[in-house]
Amino acid sequence: MADGLPSGLLEACVIVGLSNYKLKELSQSLLQEDGSPLPQLDPEVIQVCTPPFMPKDSVTDPAVGNFSRTPLRCSFIKKKTDRPVINTGNPGDEITEDAGVPKDLDLVALPHLCFPGGLQVTLEKKEEKFHFLVFTDVFGNRSHGVVLQYYKSIQEGILHQKGHFTAYAICVISKHPYYNTLKDCLSSLLGQLKICQMTDMEELVKEFSAKLALIPVPPPGQLHVMFTLRPLTIVLPSKKDHNHPVIDLDLHLPFLCFKSRELLQIISSILTEQRMVFFSSDWSKLTLIAECFMLYIRPLHWQHPLVPVLSQQMLDFIMAPTAFLMGCHISHYEEVAVEADDDLILINIDEGTVSCSRCHCVDVPDTPKAAAQSFKSRRKGLQLHYDLEVVHQSICGDLNEFRMQRRLWQHRLNLEIQNITLELIVNMFRDVSDYLSYEHRVFNTDEFLKSREPEDQPFYKKVLETHIFHSFLKERLNGKMDTFTRMEGSIRKDDQNRWRRPSKEKDLAKLTKHLSLSLANLDNEKNPSVLRQMSPTKIITELPLNTPAKPVKIFQLPDFPPLFTYPNVHHYFRDLIHQLNKAISASPPDDSSLLARYVYLRGLINMLNSKRLDALSDFQNLYKTDIEIFPGELVKILVDSLQVEERVQAQRRPELKRLICRVNTGEKSEHMESDYHVKNFNLPKANMELEDFVKCTQESGIVRDVATTQRLFEALTVGGQKQINPEIFKVFYTFWQKTEAVAQEVLLPAEVLEQLENNECVYKLSSSVKTSYGVGKIAMTQKRLFLLTTGRPGYVEITKFRDIEEVKISTAPFPLLRIPSLKIKNSLRKEIFEANLKSESELWNLMIKEMWAGRMMADNHKDPQYMQQALTNVLLMDTVVHCLQTQKAVNAASKLAYFEKLRQEVPMIVPRPTAETLKHKINPSQNMMKPQSVNVLLYTPGQLSFCNSGVDGNPKLWCALSCGKVVVFDAVSWSLMQNCINLGDSRLNCMMGLDQEQVWIGSQNSVIYIINTQSMLCHKQLTEHHVEVTDFALEKLSPENRLSQAQVYSCSADGTVIVWDVPSLKVKMQFHLSCDRLQSIQVHNDALWCGARDCVMKLRPNGTLLRKISLPDNMKTTASAFSRVALLMERRQIWTSFTDSAELIIWDSTDPIKPPKRVTLPSCSEVTCMIRVKKQVWVGCSGGSPLSKVVGKIFVLDSESLEVEKELEAHEDIVQTLFSAEDRYILSGSAKLDGKIAIWRVD
Repeated sequence: MADGLPSGLLEACVIVGLSNYKLKELSQSLLQEDGSPLPQLDPEVIQVCTPPFMPKDSVTDPAVGNFSRTPLRCSFIKKKTDRPVINTGNPGDEITEDAGVPKDLDLVALPHLCFPGGLQVTLEKKEEKFHFLVFTDVFGNRSHGVVLQYYKSIQEGILHQKGHFTAYAICVISKHPYYNTLKDCLSSLLGQLKICQMTDMEELVKEFSAKLALIPVPPPGQLHVMFTLRPLTIVLPSKKDHNHPVIDLDLHLPFLCFKSRELLQIISSILTEQRMVFFSSDWSKLTLIAECFMLYIRPLHWQHPLVPVLSQQMLDFIMAPTAFLMGCHISHYEEVAVEADDDLILINIDEGTVSCSRCHCVDVPDTPKAAAQSFKSRRKGLQLHYDLEVVHQSICGDLNEFRMQRRLWQHRLNLEIQNITLELIVNMFRDVSDYLSYEHRVFNTDEFLKSREPEDQPFYKKVLETHIFHSFLKERLNGKMDTFTRMEGSIRKDDQNRWRRPSKEKDLAKLTKHLSLSLANLDNEKNPSVLRQMSPTKIITELPLNTPAKPVKIFQLPDFPPLFTYPNVHHYFRDLIHQLNKAISASPPDDSSLLARYVYLRGLINMLNSKRLDALSDFQNLYKTDIEIFPGELVKILVDSLQVEERVQAQRRPELKRLICRVNTGEKSEHMESDYHVKNFNLPKANMELEDFVKCTQESGIVRDVATTQRLFEALTVGGQKQINPEIFKVFYTFWQKTEAVAQEVLLPAEVLEQLENNECVYKLSSSVKTSYGVGKIAMTQKRLFLLTTGRPGYVEITKFRDIEEVKISTAPFPLLRIPSLKIKNSLRKEIFEANLKSESELWNLMIKEMWAGRMMADNHKDPQYMQQALTNVLLMDTVVHCLQTQKAVNAASKLAYFEKLRQEVPMIVPRPTAETLKHKINPSQNMMKPQSVNVLLYTPGQLSFCNSGVDGNPKLWCALSCGKVVVFDAVSWSLMQNCINLGDSRLNCMMGLDQEQVWIGSQNSVIYIINTQSMLCHKQLTEHHVEVTDFALEKLSPENRLSQAQVYSCSADGTVIVWDVPSLKVKMQFHLSCDRLQSIQVHNDALWCGARDCVMKLRPNGTLLRKISLPDNMKTTASAFSRVALLMERRQIWTSFTDSAELIIWDSTDPIKPPKRVTLPSCSEVTCMIRVKKQVWVGCSGGSPLSKVVGKIFVLDSESLEVEKELEAHEDIVQTLFSAEDRYILSGSAKLDGKIAIWRVD
């Protein structure tokens, strides 16, 4: 291509100093003056070298590449104006702008940044110096520069004045922050600069720039690039992942300059967006220290001006009113401190101090106390001095070996510091997501602040107003999976495992936001509920942070060409491609991540060498190896640059045709961007109808479930217009918050806490009343009622909700009075509990009945979410009564008694077979506004080998929902894992697990997504199918069942079957079947069984038809097509079902002509799914009686007698999918009216 190496190391290389013309002027002045001070000089740009190093119009052949036989291209800047121009050398020619200089490169300011302290002639030669720069364009994009200052004797130039020296600066600019690497590159050049003549310097820098232009930047991951610039061998590191910047500097430098207190003050200043100025006597420290702090706050991003080096001419920048981070020489400290505003933060790197201008104290809020204490503790364990680390080792005689040892030590230390600073940020903001409404993109600021410790609130009040935090919230709302998300998930999981009861109930505010979390072990003390969260500022100091990293591979580039002519450069490219091909061939077949990095690099080099189709093919291969590093923008540029002939050739190659189509489709969809704005929750100012009320309650965090919100709307509008005015909502919201505050103030003595289970909280406390058990307050938890006796607080249990037999209100006879009292009858006791609750009786009667009904529903249906919902209803009832404060308040609150109404309307008796077989129910849509259909289920067994490696080795349940998301449950605790994998909007049709390392998912959009079970990310996609993928089948080719010797069959609705080699993901074979919608594929005894709407086929592995079963003639009038197929080959049975039919037909697999057996299922309208388990066949269907809410049933049939052994009432909507978990349990998923997963025991 003609635009240089994309994603290359070099953007520009600039020489700054005195031009020959200025040297002549200086010569005359020095000869005339005697003993006068040496003058201050004005540096200027002498030369700019930018890739490509050839004139663009010299490329006539697309295959020629960026280098031609013409001399190296470079820009010569002869005159400094607002925009650099080129003088052609002819007096009559018009001066024109240099098109080769990057438009975002400010060559006017650059000379002063290369000499921030000014340029002077010296009487003695000074030591070479490096310093570092950051450039930011108007769009916020940053470039990074490394400047080498070195001195040359003037007598080598035009002047012959002895004893005078002048400095020159070589500034290398890159789009990537490779500070150490570029410093090493310039260090290798320095030896040649010292001995070369002035006339050779420009040519030497041109050649140096051309070499840097040939160095590709490696993609994110474990592959680094190594190259040689003699005498140094230099390693170019890669990003850790696409969310991380390159880290090529020493992150421990600020730890050497500042104590922990000052480090935290600077971090707090950055997070609260203060105006900050760094000072140092060493220019090189300014940028490196500032960049370290930018990395410390990751994943938060500094959004304001970043100018770590200010020259003398730029000091007025610090008067800017907006937030900024700048740096200047220590000599300007007093001047800045006196002239700047009061709120300027002055950071002295040399002294390690932080102060404010015009005052001694720092007016910056302290970082949260618990997070700061953890940070200080972590810092003490760091070994910051390399000499102490290697004091016991022998001296290394080889320079490059010594540099490698030092680099490895620095890499390990950088990882430790990243972990420590990341933990600091996570401990500050780790529960932010609890206060986000993802559907409406709202952050509840008030609720978040109330959950903070009082001494930490000044910090959070300032942070919440910043652009940094706003950007951070947008990333959380967009579901960004970064190191913050992963560490926060680890701490949340650790919270549940380490939970111990605190002495004070402080977390009801968080509890109400977790009412929809899974409570699979609600009654299990060994696995306490996540309802009881740890304090938001509690720090887990024992959490291991050093997660094992993948081993790093280093790819060595060939030696650079001795002369930069077209043949030499072409030969260099050929050698580089050859080495990459060898590396690709030698890559382990199971290490697709490493293979992807090599293929990526080969694509870059092919692109540089104008082999555009080869480059596209390489980038296309990233879909199969690691789509995370797919360079979308780069591929768009590449596609746009294709010549006509190349486009014709691309259309003949199916994989390139699909890629180009996908790129063009992606461009069209870019205009349909969603709202990325984050709003703070504000109380409504106008009357709200139902739709607005639902949105407002969800934004406020009161309740997310739409059905519950609708019932709340009915309760608040009883007897009036179906509108809620702002004052009513404000009062309701205020009482809701007071309810939380009152519960937080409940102090339970230790002897009372001992009577409760680990996961119990007190949610409602009555006033002090007289009861049959004594005087005290009635306390309600999610499991029981107990009396908190007055005087010396004690515990008297009233009843558990599951033991209640009757609840009623009666009247206690008193002289001249009839006081209402509440009576509760316990099925395990003879005596009846009675409490004179007076005016509270009706509300407590309503709440207890709702909790009782919820407990019955939860026990009968093995679904703890019923109890959660009942608890939500009770809290809302209590708030409604306090809000309305009328005689009809309890009647209004009764609108929320959902389970009590169900108990009265529908018998709660669950048929005995269902009760005995059903083990548990879980809700995969618990964090969504509405239930979603469960389309596909997959159970992956646990792996003990993962436990020792720090990876979760528990078995998992994967659930594909109708919204295109996949949620994952821990199949030990049945708790929902934090990971939610979004695969677009298309329906997901099928899933298959491979060796506990991968999950394949077939989509309606024809893509096969491959999920890594450890990272829970989709790194690979297979795009060879053209229509929706409907099923998978796995065939092991070796008796050892090794995945490296396995192949996968995938089928799509158009009849296409593709055979995949698992390790390489290459297509081994492909064939097409003539049928109506191919729906399923199974492998048995070296034969394929394929089910379509019009037939069932037995095939050889190569697709040859062996046998075909068509729809029976007598079925064509009652059923239109086959719907499901199940194989029981040990009984020679093929079970089939049909659309719109309750009949099953069982065929003889050896003789399909033989009349099949028939089974008609009772009370069934259609079979929706079918699975074989042991000697049984489980059949999911739609049906049910008008008296029951159950729509989805499961029939369990014996495969020998063909009789129905069990009829199970499964779901309130049709059963959509069945899956067997190791033949011990059957998992069933239902459509969206129910949206739940049931776990059934297999006999």
